[in-house]
Amino acid sequence: MDEPQEDPGRWSVARAQSWWDAQPWAVGCNFIPSTASNQLEMWQAETFDEATIERELSWAADLGLDVVRVYLHDLLWEPDGPDFLERVERVLAIAQRKEIGVMLVLFDDVWCSEAARGPQPEPHPGRHNSRWLQSPGLGALRAFAEDPATAARLEGYVRGVLSHFADDPRVWIWDLYNEPGGFPSPLSEPVGEACLPLLRAVFDWARDVSPEQPLTSGLWSNPLRPAPPEIGALQLARSDIVSFHHYGPAEDLERECERLRSLTDRPLLCTEYLARQLHSRFETHLPIFHERRIGAIHWGLVSGRTQTVYPWWSWLDETPQPEPDPWFHDVLRPDGTPFDAVEAAFLRRFLVSEGRTRRS
Repeated sequence: MDEPQEDPGRWSVARAQSWWDAQPWAVGCNFIPSTASNQLEMWQAETFDEATIERELSWAADLGLDVVRVYLHDLLWEPDGPDFLERVERVLAIAQRKEIGVMLVLFDDVWCSEAARGPQPEPHPGRHNSRWLQSPGLGALRAFAEDPATAARLEGYVRGVLSHFADDPRVWIWDLYNEPGGFPSPLSEPVGEACLPLLRAVFDWARDVSPEQPLTSGLWSNPLRPAPPEIGALQLARSDIVSFHHYGPAEDLERECERLRSLTDRPLLCTEYLARQLHSRFETHLPIFHERRIGAIHWGLVSGRTQTVYPWWSWLDETPQPEPDPWFHDVLRPDGTPFDAVEAAFLRRFLVSEGRTRRS
């Protein structure tokens, strides 16, 4: 296995730790409004739902959350990059009013491999993230190394978005690539090592832009389809802040935190957790994150068109199943009432009682 190349622009451990120490303890959620089924439906002009975003980010703040992780998509850049950036500006302004920082995600290798602009298909009833889109998708990953037009398009997207927000304090951190080589839908071909050229390139492009915010790409694992080791090695070697995903019980999380701490002295940030049916819960996991001052960003806020209250394995059910109890992800119903009032009360109480400072 080739060792990842040195990254001369990478933040020093001291700089990363100094930045982390200046932040409130980060607790938040992955966010998409309940009226959107995927990244394109969230951001395209025809379906951009500012009123719902405003309302639901207010609910996030009320729960005590102060960070949201939000996905973009490369197809949004052309042909209306300036209009797309203006919509991102509007979301950042809403988040700032709620004292919420925003983590922007540029690429993603999970779920549906084929994406197209325009009206999106209706969600498959009862299926977890049935319309969520890979970005740029397996076809573009394969073309990237040989097709100059594909490479130029993706580079233009990355440089355009990062340059526009490079010194914007409303952007808290950049997540360059979600689950590279990750777990696609059962209908999609695995991505695997096809992501590596783009993963290297997105770090190169981002370092060249040199934003004021730190860079990361989250470590992940799946026992059914493990990531090629080159991917995790590259992520670990090039991230300023080391981020990771964990969907398992508390004892497994504690072991993973210790394992990561043995690999790096950098601050740690969990950018995905909360899967109640896999024993990943607020009540068990937030105390572990707090004790170690690891940031904690769970999956989902309001139940909606992503249908992530259903488990991952709902993809295997052709016949829609009833709403699960407990929910897999998400916290609130579309009217703002919690799925579990006791859980929501714990979340508010824990975050307030720990004396966290809100973001300005």
